[in-house]
Amino acid sequence: MTSPRLRPALDSIPAYKAGKPPATSAQRSYKLSSNENPYPPLPGVVDTVTSAAQSLNRYPDMAAGALHSALADKLGVDVGMLATGAGSVAVLYHLLQAACSDGDEVVYAWRSFEAYPIAVRVTGARDVQVGLTPDARHDLSAMRDAVTAATKVVIVCTPNNPTGPVAHRDELLDLLDGVPPDVIVVIDEAYREFVADPDAIDGLEAAAGRDNVVVLRTFSKAYGLAGLRVGYAVAPPPIADAIRKCALPFGVSHVAQAAAIASLEAEPA
Repeated sequence: MTSPRLRPALDSIPAYKAGKPPATSAQRSYKLSSNENPYPPLPGVVDTVTSAAQSLNRYPDMAAGALHSALADKLGVDVGMLATGAGSVAVLYHLLQAACSDGDEVVYAWRSFEAYPIAVRVTGARDVQVGLTPDARHDLSAMRDAVTAATKVVIVCTPNNPTGPVAHRDELLDLLDGVPPDVIVVIDEAYREFVADPDAIDGLEAAAGRDNVVVLRTFSKAYGLAGLRVGYAVAPPPIADAIRKCALPFGVSHVAQAAAIASLEAEPA
């Protein structure tokens, strides 16, 4: 009996392990494993969501034009540098689909975000995992040394999920200077709003003037919109365009776009 022919690369892909739900509704529990914001969105954002829900019969703006404009104004970047998706992890998936194929390599620290091995291997690429330092930080020198002619992408998660430390200014800039210009470096800043380390560097500052650096951010954590799934990349225009080409059509709902815009508008100028 023959079986459907699926891609061999799928055999090596681990299942993503989400945080466990409460064992019983009668038991008070505190779910920490998914790093969810314990506070709901701002009341004004909830009101915006309620209003936006009246248009659920319509497809969202696939280009996310209003959200891109709001982000461009907030971040001081060109609209052509933006790409959005159903969470920053979706944007990472689209980027890896655009950049990687069978035989390519992607370098990242381990342990780090559990989705990285899945996102890499589903493209057919090979993940190169570089161990953390004894104090649970990225070994950025070792990551730079792990880059080969087959490397297409390097991922830096800062602050690192799940260990917490950030990449410091000098070491991150050294990595960016040492990576070949045809290798994409992804700075995953899902938790950037929680950074207090004075030696940290903002990803957009690190990426400025570089044609191979992508910054990922999300509305899931600090903004409390994990259930709506909206994240984005700030990237050089050719890379942002490639991400958008690989994106799922209508992947960010109208409600999610409206909530993200309202969250940005609620921030101090």
